Amino acid sequence: MTQNANDLIRSDLAAAPDGVLETIAETRDVPFQAVLDHLPPGATSRIPGERFEEIWRELADWGDLTFVVHTPDGFFESEGAIVPGEFGHGYYNIHGDSPIGGHFRIDRCRYIYFVDRPYFGTRSCSLHFINKDGGAMFKIYVGYNKDHTLKADQVDRFEALRERYRDTA
Repeated sequence: MTQNANDLIRSDLAAAPDGVLETIAETRDVPFQAVLDHLPPGATSRIPGERFEEIWRELADWGDLTFVVHTPDGFFESEGAIVPGEFGHGYYNIHGDSPIGGHFRIDRCRYIYFVDRPYFGTRSCSLHFINKDGGAMFKIYVGYNKDHTLKADQVDRFEALRERYRDTA
C-alpha cells in the first residue's frame, strides 16, 4: 500500500471517526483490514485466526448478539445466539436453535480483531473475522438494549476476552 493510500485512510477516519469502515476501504480500493489497521490506538487489537474455534465457543454463552455480513451489495444482519459448531466436509458448521447458522472455512480466517469504537455517535464493540485477503468474513457485535445502549454484561465479557487474548497476537 502506498504512503498516499495510508494518508487518505487516515484523513477519511479523521473526517468521519464513527463512520462505515467498509466505505473507506471501497473508496480507497484497499482491503478492509487496511482500514482496521489505521484505527486510532486502543480502538483495536487483533489475534491470529487460528483462535477462531475457541473464540466462537466463548461467544456461545453470551446471549443474543448481532451477526453482520457486509458486502459491496448490502449489509446483512441477524440477531441471535451464537451456537456451537463442529467440523465436517472442510467447514466449521453452525447449526442450532438460532437464526445465525452457516458453514465457515475457518482455515481462511487470518485474524480476529476486537474493535471498540464509536459508530454513528454510539459506542460499538465487535469482533471482526478477517480472511487471508484482508476482507471481512463477518462481524459479531455486542448486543444493544431497547434504548440503544450496549448490553453491559456483554461489554464486560468483550473487554475481558479482549484482555485475555491481548498478548497472543
